[in-house]
Amino acid sequence: MGEEKNIFVVGLDDFNLGLMQRLFHELIDCSEIVHAEQYPVERLLREAIEALQSFDGAIDAIVGYWDFPTSTILPLLRRQFGLPGPSLESVLKCEHKYWSRLEQRNVVPEYTPKFIAVNPFAEPAADRIDLAYPFWLKPVKSHSSHLGFKVRNARDLQQALAVTRENISRIAEPFNYILAQARLPAEVAAVDGNFCIAEEIISSGRQCTVEGYVCQGEVVVYGTVDSVREGTHRSCFARYQYPSRWPARVLQRMSEVIRKLIGHTGLDNTPFNVEFFWNAGTDRLWLLEINTRISKSHCPLVMIEVARGKNPHFAQRQGRFRCAAKFMVRAFEDAAVAGVPSPRELRLLEERFPGTRVQVLVEEGMRLSQLLHQDSYSYEYAVVFMGADNSRQLLEKYRSCMEALSFRFAG
Repeated sequence: MGEEKNIFVVGLDDFNLGLMQRLFHELIDCSEIVHAEQYPVERLLREAIEALQSFDGAIDAIVGYWDFPTSTILPLLRRQFGLPGPSLESVLKCEHKYWSRLEQRNVVPEYTPKFIAVNPFAEPAADRIDLAYPFWLKPVKSHSSHLGFKVRNARDLQQALAVTRENISRIAEPFNYILAQARLPAEVAAVDGNFCIAEEIISSGRQCTVEGYVCQGEVVVYGTVDSVREGTHRSCFARYQYPSRWPARVLQRMSEVIRKLIGHTGLDNTPFNVEFFWNAGTDRLWLLEINTRISKSHCPLVMIEVARGKNPHFAQRQGRFRCAAKFMVRAFEDAAVAGVPSPRELRLLEERFPGTRVQVLVEEGMRLSQLLHQDSYSYEYAVVFMGADNSRQLLEKYRSCMEALSFRFAG
């Protein structure tokens, strides 16, 4: 990047700061906007603006790699300080699940599943869902698959609606504040953060995440990561693995869909990622969702250059390993954490497996159910980043790593 710049990060955490090995300015503490029970976005925005206004120096970029509310706060902050970035409306066209599906149906209908908006507080909500079982039910705004349910029958639906009504306000209320700052079409304005979306199952086959950015109107796709799932409903991520092992012709189709759709939304000067499902047997390709941010797991330097209105330049296929993965270590039942690896143990393990980084997400004495932002079927208690020369070696190294890590749980 040349000369020193002042880059402000919303929700900067120590782990990702270490990965990027740069000195950034923290704008909103991670404990308030990521690892938080509630999201007081109005206050967070006000305090962030005050901090930037009092900064003695140039403000070159404001970035973030987290989902809501970071992804929707960034357009408001950049607009306030005249910095490059996407409009709030273009971000919401991607991240409001119902609005996004409307846009997808208009532009790429052959890749868009059937869907319908659902008010979980309406009685009877079930009568308004014109989809055959099974289907997925999830809030129009959430993250980490929180409050996402696979609904197989009427009993599942009633249980999912009950849990949703009890918990949806945690994200719905701050999301509604964000929606109030945007110009919304009437069809979208009627579907606020307290709504859900029901959609047909598209998850047969394999999943991947396509990474890219748009800068000054030019859409660039630079990598595809295989998203490997596990669990009873295959709803939980087991690992992200790069590079993708999908056929080149399928990767090309996805790139064509992305360029058409991103151009339609008006999204500009931002990284993004788009998730797809592909069934090799039928060659059917489905679009799952669009995220208007870089994944914190992948390529953080891209977001910095794009946030400055510049096309990124970075080395490709020049790393130490031929493939790499982020493994999400999960438990599928609640338990008490009886022990975690010590810092010395982690340091020795990373020396044994060069290039490996381990992030522990739990503390001794807590219960897994105390973790925030979990999906409906599992608990993610650690993350392992590893590289290898091929996929087989990668999985073998990961198994050896897990055998060496002294996580202990008790009922």
